[in-house]
Amino acid sequence: MTGVLIFDGQNSKEFGLYISGSGTFNAPQRDIETVEVPGRNGTLTIDKRRFLNITISYPAFIREKFRAYTDAAREWLLAAAGYRRLEDSYHPDEYRMARFTGPLDFDTRILNRSGECTLSFDCAPQRFLKMGEIPHTLTAEGAFVNPTAFEAKPFFRVYGTSGTLTVGNTAIEISEIDEYIDIDCDTQNAFKGTENCNSKVTPDFPSFPAGQTGVMFSGGITSVMVIPRWWTI
Repeated sequence: MTGVLIFDGQNSKEFGLYISGSGTFNAPQRDIETVEVPGRNGTLTIDKRRFLNITISYPAFIREKFRAYTDAAREWLLAAAGYRRLEDSYHPDEYRMARFTGPLDFDTRILNRSGECTLSFDCAPQRFLKMGEIPHTLTAEGAFVNPTAFEAKPFFRVYGTSGTLTVGNTAIEISEIDEYIDIDCDTQNAFKGTENCNSKVTPDFPSFPAGQTGVMFSGGITSVMVIPRWWTI
């Protein structure tokens, strides 16, 4: 069964490029440091509590208009710098953040009318769930259930004037809100547009561990928009 991928918002079928998903089911490696201690049997391991990047490779092919399609595909894949969103038809409910590492080497067929290659992407270890992108607006206290075993770093948009946002056992004191303030628990930043608002919040950035986490607010906070950012490996 052939499929397609979507990279940086463009579908591979626009370039006559179709893929196999045989290389998309692997998991990343946990970042662990090993230490050999003289006089102690075995190996001491230090878990750094993170996963390493993973290379995802797609066997791919173009069956027609080979010259025109390869020129366009080359520009599409190699013009995108840094990490971009990567989706494929084998995992329709997920996406990755990836960068195309190249090279783009085709094994051509008779008269250069078709060709095959392997598309390799350097991917962040997370497979983000699309359901975790859905924003939820709370006008009263609520709860979120993390469907995976991995701790999610949510995004909050807090409306009102000032107050306390409590997520699980973590309380965030917000001293001033001009209409709204954004709190990104992944980058550990508070801001409104391009304005840095870190001085207006306490330095605690909560997470959603596996299972249920309550969210409540008080003071002058009127509502909170939450994007949970669920992920798995």
